[in-house]
Amino acid sequence: MSRATRLGTGVAASAVALVGTGILTSAPASAHGYVDGPMSRSAACAAGLNTNCGSIVYEPQSLEAPKGFPETGPADGQIASAGGLFGGVLDEQSEGRWFKNEVATGPLLMSWKYTAPHSTAKWHYYMTKPGWDPNDPLDRNDLELISEFQHDGSKANSNPDHTLTIPGNRSGYHVILAVWDIADTVNAFYNVIDVDVVGEGISDTTPPTNTVNLQTTSVSATSVNFTWTGSTDDSGVVRYDVYRDGRLVGSSSIAEFSNTGLSPSMDYQFTVVAVDASGNRSIPSDVLTVTTDVASEVDDQAPIAPGYLHSMGETTQSVSLMWNASDDNSGDVMYQVFRDGVQFANTEMTMLMDTNREPGTTYQYLVVAVDETGNRSAASNQLAVTTDAAETTETAPEPEPALESQPVESGTWDRFASYTVGDTVTHADSIYEAVQSHTGNGDPNWIYAPSLWVAVTKDSTPHVDQGSAPKDEIQSWNATGTHAAGDRVSNSGLIYEAVQSHTGNGDPNWIYAPSLWKLI
Repeated sequence: MSRATRLGTGVAASAVALVGTGILTSAPASAHGYVDGPMSRSAACAAGLNTNCGSIVYEPQSLEAPKGFPETGPADGQIASAGGLFGGVLDEQSEGRWFKNEVATGPLLMSWKYTAPHSTAKWHYYMTKPGWDPNDPLDRNDLELISEFQHDGSKANSNPDHTLTIPGNRSGYHVILAVWDIADTVNAFYNVIDVDVVGEGISDTTPPTNTVNLQTTSVSATSVNFTWTGSTDDSGVVRYDVYRDGRLVGSSSIAEFSNTGLSPSMDYQFTVVAVDASGNRSIPSDVLTVTTDVASEVDDQAPIAPGYLHSMGETTQSVSLMWNASDDNSGDVMYQVFRDGVQFANTEMTMLMDTNREPGTTYQYLVVAVDETGNRSAASNQLAVTTDAAETTETAPEPEPALESQPVESGTWDRFASYTVGDTVTHADSIYEAVQSHTGNGDPNWIYAPSLWVAVTKDSTPHVDQGSAPKDEIQSWNATGTHAAGDRVSNSGLIYEAVQSHTGNGDPNWIYAPSLWKLI
């Protein structure tokens, strides 16, 4: 039999510290999730077990970067910080730098804490190889895949825990990389977990019994649901891997599975393999052959109503809206967004920036999903949002002429003061611009929180590299244009810089997607 997951004294102490610190009650963040058992490097920072971490202590759930690891994603040397976020502090790598969770070889339960449980494609886990150098920056060559958990595109909190197997050839200090791929955006979340592998798990080489009695419970033109009789194992079955026509299409922790996105009037063959905590696999089950139903000639099925319409933040003139994706039997949907009962926008995305609003005014929003046939969903929840009130300030002298896109110093940062979006302050010989309106609570580190402030240049002239010609004039943003990472465009009098290379699909709201553009 295999050894149960070992959580040593370091992990127990960290759990107590985590509860006592209140990770999610500090600075505001539009963030999403982190590994809290065993504790990730960022969670241990927020709990005070790691020190000198910078502003990540306020946002352990904010380590977001493009997905596609290991082919794409964060660069080598910046994996732990998801591409250099929060000043790249988490990329500092040495044997004694970080708190370590004590684990043993064999099964290890990995648990996520979700603050925004996005639609999910999969989770994948990597571990440093035997003989890696813990005093060199972490790179792809140090890591190998040890587990992967496919998901069906539903919310992440439907599968928050995963059981990995720590290979028997690991001992001492190692790093586990956990990657959570989001289904409906171009991004993923990256967490590293520092572990000290002690002892050895008891060897388990006995596979589970094979699964039997596969039978369908429902069949449609595009989906199949089926069940089976569960396998048995001396140490317990961890999951069932489901194969369609010989290809792995998902896993389940219970003896049932739903496969969607199929084609009408097609034959499919399914088999199931049971896997125990030591990674032993049963022989495949007998084949279940299923023929999907004939497609309906008329699509009269409405999409599911968009859910959890909420505001990601307001300014005096804008409201940032977000909602959970709809689902429809025919595929993708378009979202109609209503303000005060009148439709004002269409978008394929699950977010929208409503601009040119009046200060101190309350607006009523709701969202409706429409499929390709024109079927309309029920409306989302109605959301009332009030824009920030305009501040009354004394008339200031006219500043000297400066480039329109350059910030103007407006005083030394006060950690107790109130600021609105666009305010600029000086601190430690640098200029910072407010990302959102807020009032300080006295914490001296809030100036470094990227959800509150962004550092900007103090120069009043465009930067020109030595020996090169000035950059081309900044062009107006084109919703269908192709842009490379670093390209700059103007839109509504503001300057934006491309976060990653992409081609627009015509949606006028893509300029506000933080995974594609950032405000300069």
